[in-house]
Amino acid sequence: MTRYIQRHSLLTRVTHGVGAISCILLAVTGVFVFVPSLGGGTMGGDFTYAMRMLHRILAIPFIVVPLIAVLVSPKGFVHLFKEDIFGKWDKDDFAWAMKFPFYLFAPSKVHMPPQHHVKSAQRLADGALLFFGIGLAISGLILWLNTGLLPGGGMKVEFSNETLLAAHLVHDVLFFLTVFVGIAHIYLGGGIFQPYRGTPRIMFGDGKVSESDAVYHWGYWANQEIALGKNVTVENDKK
Repeated sequence: MTRYIQRHSLLTRVTHGVGAISCILLAVTGVFVFVPSLGGGTMGGDFTYAMRMLHRILAIPFIVVPLIAVLVSPKGFVHLFKEDIFGKWDKDDFAWAMKFPFYLFAPSKVHMPPQHHVKSAQRLADGALLFFGIGLAISGLILWLNTGLLPGGGMKVEFSNETLLAAHLVHDVLFFLTVFVGIAHIYLGGGIFQPYRGTPRIMFGDGKVSESDAVYHWGYWANQEIALGKNVTVENDKK
């Protein structure tokens, strides 16, 4: 028998899953938008055009699904900003952030202090990805509208050259920053880093984390949940 704590709701998992998958596919298709000659020289102009259209289609769930989540759960959105991203740091938060680089190379030898619902350094990464995503969405929409929201140039909006130049610059810079931070996020959140093995279930499974893992990674949060008991379940171990 193993005790589990429900860490994330279905809405959170769906929003994260759609955002993560669409972001990865946007990065792949975005390469052909950023370097048009890449597709044109190797696979032909039709392929490059298809990647450009797919890039625009993938932007729809990337933008729309999080907006729906905000409308469905405005309190969750407020909590995300006030607590999970901009929550006040205590001494353990600062200590965790300072020790994290050493923990990456010697996790078995570095003792990490207990954490709240979101670890201190993770708040920085999550906040960065959130603002990168907003910046990419806004700059991308400007570039998209300038060429026509619909195929054939329908619903086209004219922007000044200065606005388009700024949108291109913002979009390109945030693209590279998102890829950089995203790779680190995948390395940790995807369970590639040994101490995080099994954690993908939290976002890409039923949203549960074993009580032992919860105490190890988020000690303060886990103890609060255990004391309340409403999100704690007991499951039979698989044989």
